[in-house]
Amino acid sequence: MTKQKKNAWAIFWAILAMLYFFLPMLGTFIFSLRMKRGVLSFMAYQSVLADSHFLESFRYSATMGIITVTISVLLLLPTVYWIYIKAPWMRAAMDIITILPFVVPVIVLVFGLIRTFGRPPFQLTLTAFGTDILMTAGYVIITMPYMYRAIDVGMRSVDVRTLTEAAQSLGSNWLQVLTQVILPNLRIAVLSGALICFATVMGELILGDFLVRPALGSYMAGVGRSKAYEPAALAIISYGLTWLCLGLIQYFSRGRQDGQLTGR
Repeated sequence: MTKQKKNAWAIFWAILAMLYFFLPMLGTFIFSLRMKRGVLSFMAYQSVLADSHFLESFRYSATMGIITVTISVLLLLPTVYWIYIKAPWMRAAMDIITILPFVVPVIVLVFGLIRTFGRPPFQLTLTAFGTDILMTAGYVIITMPYMYRAIDVGMRSVDVRTLTEAAQSLGSNWLQVLTQVILPNLRIAVLSGALICFATVMGELILGDFLVRPALGSYMAGVGRSKAYEPAALAIISYGLTWLCLGLIQYFSRGRQDGQLTGR
């Protein structure tokens, strides 16, 4: 097969993949504009954005996403750093542990949380605050593979041990090394993991449904059971949020690469 034929096939499969992904989105978008008979309009989007329940659920999920990202970074960044410096033999075990959320269904996680912490002596499900704690714990577990992989890849790209030894030789303690030396070199990796985790929390359904909290995923499911055009509008909004997060990851990653090429 000549090089031209290979390029033609590559272009063909790329176009086919783009059609596979974007045609359903285009169809959903056009359908969301047909709320008013015979006219293309944004009435479905106006209806969604004017709904107080949507604003409440969006605000709740965004807050939970920020809290989840914060806890994940505070938990995993020191852990991964300690493993790289003190216990590199544990990396294989961590690789297995961090993929368990992909293996164990979310529904099993939810029932485990409810059965364990919904009865004495904890009884966290009796209050909204206690249920939010369970929600946050569940989100941290679900998003752990994304945040761990992002931080792990960032750690692999820098010489952590040399940076640590150099900083300690100048009198820095462990906290200063982690926050002032290691973290600045991992900011793109941490940001990438944070955006993926945030997008995951914004679209998660099962935790919000079974713990009966006003999450955005639960709101979208409820609207989908009772209305026709608003769910399509919500799907486009959700797609937009996801693509925005991916675009930000690409933008900041490219900025990091350009800075490395120019020596900054």
